[in-house]
Amino acid sequence: MNSFAVFLRGINVGGINIKMADLKAALKAYPFTDVKTLLASGNVVLRSELDAAGVKEQCEKCLREAFGYDAWVVVLSAERVAQLVEACPYPADDKTTHSYITLASDTAMLDELFDAGTALGAPGQGGVEHVRLGPEASAWLAPAGGTLDSPFSKLSAKARYKASTTTRNLRTLIKVRDAAEALQKDSA
Repeated sequence: MNSFAVFLRGINVGGINIKMADLKAALKAYPFTDVKTLLASGNVVLRSELDAAGVKEQCEKCLREAFGYDAWVVVLSAERVAQLVEACPYPADDKTTHSYITLASDTAMLDELFDAGTALGAPGQGGVEHVRLGPEASAWLAPAGGTLDSPFSKLSAKARYKASTTTRNLRTLIKVRDAAEALQKDSA
């Protein structure tokens, strides 16, 4: 059994409302064990004998069948989530900025998004401070209180990236990492 983190895109916003208890119950009907939801923004840790691609396929199928919407998820191993948190050069807690990690199931889409973010220009001049953490993730900063208005946030919210990317605050990723690591320890 492997431990995974599953990041749902676009739930509890835009009219797609899913209670975490209902999500957990629906996922338990699929080839997953030890399903745990975190926060109300679509973060799940679970165990499965499937590989990451299989977990992604089964999760999306579950969400589409149980909740009737065109669902997309990004799935990472527990180890990979820990590596990305460790690799992030930005602070988890800062009064002036918020640190985010954009995760992708499609490397080409993240390449495009990262390049478009770079094309916005330098930080402080409409651009974004961001760094690539790996093929499936990039980290970026937004001013405290201005995340949704930041040029990169607006760029990453475009429909083009909807099916393959999702963004989480670094503090959330730390909570997901800790929960996924706990699953591994509990099964050892």
